[in-house]
Amino acid sequence: MTLLFKYYHHKREEDILQEDIEQYLIFIKTAHQVGRAKCRSVAQACSFFFKKIHPCEYIVPSNLYPKKQFILPNIMSEEDIEKLICTPMTVKEYCVVGLLYGTGMRISELCNLRIADIDSKSKRIKIIQGKGAKDRYTLLPDHLVDRLREFYILESRPKEYLFTSKQTGRAMHPRSMQLVVNSAMEKAGFKGSKYTAHTLRHSFATHLLNSGTNLHVIKTLLGHSKIETTMIYLHLQKHTQLGIISPLDQLFQGDTKSN
Repeated sequence: MTLLFKYYHHKREEDILQEDIEQYLIFIKTAHQVGRAKCRSVAQACSFFFKKIHPCEYIVPSNLYPKKQFILPNIMSEEDIEKLICTPMTVKEYCVVGLLYGTGMRISELCNLRIADIDSKSKRIKIIQGKGAKDRYTLLPDHLVDRLREFYILESRPKEYLFTSKQTGRAMHPRSMQLVVNSAMEKAGFKGSKYTAHTLRHSFATHLLNSGTNLHVIKTLLGHSKIETTMIYLHLQKHTQLGIISPLDQLFQGDTKSN
């Protein structure tokens, strides 16, 4: 606990919040390469202190470092993402893979994306009744705005859902959406690579973390109910960064500066 209080030397004990302790646990794991067993011990010590010795209204989750090792998700490298995005494909395919990677949406959320929930002025997308029936906002990559407008016109200006079934006129089915992703992946030379729509969501989170975005911010963007779920992405080094930019826009920053 001494190291924790040194880390937050500018705060009184009673002012240390649960998020502060979680951030400290993340710090010792990433900055000092502390092993899983040691991290569990520190988490349990923090939990004991704030529950028994220094009672407070919150509980530090000792299961931030569970005994069972997470299986890391399949991730695309930034080079593979760039190759995918730069591959000639249909406007629909571009918008689908661009939104999945650029926003971190689940495939079911993208299928149910409504025109009214895309705010191009504020550069954000409202995700209504995602997993767990909790509404949230995620990023709208500036790089996608013109392509989305082009797609909207090509699709004869749909009234409700952005991606619709030609047969029913309702929201596109996830299986059909995955076929769109498969087509784009095949055109980029990734046929048989096991890259899926969910791979793009995992890549969104991992690349944000790698660029220094706070884990709690990523948790909110992904719509996770527990920080433990988001912590599977901690296999990449964490840095501190104030601004948050979609990884899709980060991909094209170099081009903007050179023009």
